[in-house]
Amino acid sequence: MKTVNHCPQCHHELDEGPIVYRCANCRRAVYAADLENEYVPRQPVAA
Repeated sequence: MKTVNHCPQCHHELDEGPIVYRCANCRRAVYAADLENEYVPRQPVAA
């Protein structure tokens, strides 16, 4: 599953990564540690 990160300044999609992302719209570099990424685990499947 691929997650899409967005620029905190202009809210467009970021490319590259996984350590430094770049925004093609505003040409900003964003470190992965500065992004809000919330991990939501899937629902458990009954065996």
